[in-house]
Amino acid sequence: MSNPSSAGQPLRILYADDMRELRHLIQVCLGRDGHVVETHPDGAEALERLTAAPHDFDVLLTDHHMPRMNGLELVEHLRKTAFVGKILVFSSELDESIADEYRKLGVDYILPKPIVPATLRTIIASLSPQQIHVA
Repeated sequence: MSNPSSAGQPLRILYADDMRELRHLIQVCLGRDGHVVETHPDGAEALERLTAAPHDFDVLLTDHHMPRMNGLELVEHLRKTAFVGKILVFSSELDESIADEYRKLGVDYILPKPIVPATLRTIIASLSPQQIHVA
């Protein structure tokens, strides 16, 4: 796999997850590929950030199980905003009915936790900033 930063513009990713250690791990892992990763501990904070600046991010990577606002609520609200980036749900223990709700909202990927970092990096690298970000 080539380094995305050498192949083009790095992605700007907002990652919402209540697990601090996982936020740090993803930030370091994707940062090594040149991506800029901003993290938030819950869906409500992520929604505030994305609503305030919807064109500042190419990708939302979100957990499902979070305090204040879960990932499904975040995506539901986000679909009513000007955000045009890709949405990836990164969660454990999603039952099929919840996964169907995400699919109805048009999320781009539903990824299981745990995930091999190389798999996540490959998926992120496949997302083209030119195709997903409108300046």
